[in-house]
Parts: sequence; structure tokens; C-alpha cells
Amino acid sequence: MKNELRKIIETVGHIDVSPDCVADDDDLYEVGLTSLNTIQLMLAIEKHFNVEIPDELLNRQLFRSINSLADTISVLQKGGASV
Repeated sequence: MKNELRKIIETVGHIDVSPDCVADDDDLYEVGLTSLNTIQLMLAIEKHFNVEIPDELLNRQLFRSINSLADTISVLQKGGASV
């Protein structure tokens, strides 16, 4: 899943470095993720992983790292809405 996230980030995240150089816990905002690109990233993740991210989870912490995204997607795929 994390490699799939890296491909999505590369396509729509428009960060300043290659996603392959970003560690799972690195702050995506520190490598160039913007609030506008966060929206595009959310839409691409929802489509790719066939999940809907609830409004209450839409915050900066969710998009902070590849790990936080992967953890949330896993919970959502199992039918959970709270992380």
C-alpha cells in the first residue's frame, strides 16, 4: 500500500523531492505538500483505494506522512470510520 501511495503522491502531490526518497514517517508538508495538493491527493486516494475519508478525519495530521495515510486507509477498508 505504501508504494501505491508513493505513486499517487508523485502524480498529484507535487512535492519537492521524489516520493521514493521520503521515509514513511517523514512530514509530507516539509517536503512541499500544499493544502491545494492535499485535496487532490485525498480525491486520488479515495478513488484508488475505493474508500471515502470522512470529514472528521480531514486534517493536517492525516496527510502528514505516508504512515498516517496508510494506517487510515487500512482502517477505512476494514469498515472503520475512526482512527
